[in-house]
Amino acid sequence: MPEQALATVSESGASRSVADLIEEEIVLGWLHPRERLVEEELALRYSVKRHVVRDALLKLERIGLVERTPNKGAVVRMLGATEVEQIYAVREVLEVLAAEQISLPASPALIDALSRIQERHSAALEANDSRAAFHANLDFHHVLFGACGNACLAEMIRSLEQKVHGVRSYTAGDPVHLRQARDEHIAMIESLRTGDRLKLIALCRAHLIPARAAYIAGLRRRGLA
Repeated sequence: MPEQALATVSESGASRSVADLIEEEIVLGWLHPRERLVEEELALRYSVKRHVVRDALLKLERIGLVERTPNKGAVVRMLGATEVEQIYAVREVLEVLAAEQISLPASPALIDALSRIQERHSAALEANDSRAAFHANLDFHHVLFGACGNACLAEMIRSLEQKVHGVRSYTAGDPVHLRQARDEHIAMIESLRTGDRLKLIALCRAHLIPARAAYIAGLRRRGLA
């Protein structure tokens, strides 16, 4: 492969890595809605060139996490209450649909995969490692809904989940919420094991409530909803 092509691949990988890091910081509440994302500052923080940061911000803009305004730069996008309610309403429909299509009782391979992920998630909570907990939580949902057998449906769920990452910043560091999420994951695994579809669907619905409610309550406290 020509050297120029190798450099392009390397820089593309770097911008994806920077985008992932910024995405994490938004989810974990380290970057807040409406906070400015200054390319030069981010380039220094991540030890990359400025155009790598610019490309990363463009990636995040395409998935709805960042908002760019001409002559003003980029900020973490703040979703309004109505938009959040609408996205979560669609998420509920899609996730229930996926839960309805998972073969039950679930295969030993699916139970084993989810159990191993949940062990990582639980260990991260015990270690107060919010970054590891975030990634384990994502992995759990991707494997769970990926088991519906409909790749298009699973991709739509993943896309909407990513779009509201900023909403989760209100609960991502809350020990009470994190323990509740852990317990719901464990209950989901048990419902898959026993073939209790109604319980699985109820858990999927309940799992969406805390982050949405906390975010909208936060907007109302600030007079933004």
